[in-house]
Amino acid sequence: MKPASLTLAAPAPAALPFRPHALFSPAAWMGLAAATLILALLPALNLWFAPDHPLHVSAYAVALLGKFMCYALAALALDLVWGYTGILSLGHGLFFALGGYAHGMYLMRAIGRDGAYQSELPDFMVFLNWKDYPWYWAYTDHAWYAWLLALLVPGVLAFLFGYFAFRSRIKGVYFSIITQALTYAAMLLFFRNETGFGGNNGFTDFKRILGYDITSPDTRAALYWITLVALAGCLLLARVVTQSRLGRVLTAVRDGEARLRFLGYEPLGFKLFVWTLSAVMCGLAGALYVPQVGIINPGEMSTENSIEMVIWVATGGRGTLIGPIVGAGAINGLKTWFTSVFPEFWLYALGLIFVLVTLFLPQGLAGLARRLLQRSRSS
Repeated sequence: MKPASLTLAAPAPAALPFRPHALFSPAAWMGLAAATLILALLPALNLWFAPDHPLHVSAYAVALLGKFMCYALAALALDLVWGYTGILSLGHGLFFALGGYAHGMYLMRAIGRDGAYQSELPDFMVFLNWKDYPWYWAYTDHAWYAWLLALLVPGVLAFLFGYFAFRSRIKGVYFSIITQALTYAAMLLFFRNETGFGGNNGFTDFKRILGYDITSPDTRAALYWITLVALAGCLLLARVVTQSRLGRVLTAVRDGEARLRFLGYEPLGFKLFVWTLSAVMCGLAGALYVPQVGIINPGEMSTENSIEMVIWVATGGRGTLIGPIVGAGAINGLKTWFTSVFPEFWLYALGLIFVLVTLFLPQGLAGLARRLLQRSRSS
């Protein structure tokens, strides 16, 4: 009698709260296309119609929505590592700020002699009696080089940090604390005047970008459209990654890394890839943020900002791609209103939102929308 053959089946990973592809049905794609079209029209309404026209959109609203889209891109980047891979980062504000500083170096050099001291050097360098740019400012007068730095610096830092952390199998709360410590250390470094990044004030008072007046409505509209295209492109890229075989391995890392390793997979490369990709996307968000907001300082590296990104993702619905984008827009829209009415109570309100979402909306706004859709179909 032949012995029964043994078959080693791969253990099924824990199911997501709901399938991410459910939000990418044909109806969802039509909704995304409609939302993108509406967002793309807003700067045109600012340019085409006079301020007293009922269809006019203010320059403030265009700049505010452009900033929100940068935040949405950062939330999307965090969702890749937290929602799909189970890596909770409390330091993504560092990658966001590094991208902003890299682009800000070019914007500062583009000021030329229009600063307060009428010097080729930025005003803060003249004030500190510097005679020349530090070596790491070399070639930053070229826009393409600064944009490349905005992607490479966060990416290289994330790769090096992730390699040593993941190789040492640091994960969970320990990894989160280390990312928070790294961000805080970088913030303290950038606060120092001798580092050559403007100290406490950072970079501000930008004049032009690629030769164009950075405050003109046409330039603002162009920056807005570029940000919208970048957000849409990164969303499609994230969709491709998460729905591929690579994405299945990433969710397996999240749901059972030990079992995945038992089946013959080495998670290091997969985790390192998505971690680096997320940092690059966050750097891109920071690079697009700076010319639209007009300032970058070490405060962007604060641990509060990184924690706030986590709240955006949790509120929208982690592991959904679209949810974090909605969450970033909703939380920042509420923040804009709340800080104008009750500025001293915003942090309390933000903490309350996080507690309520955790208790009553564990799947975020995306999960709530799905439940409502299911009810409407069943009724």
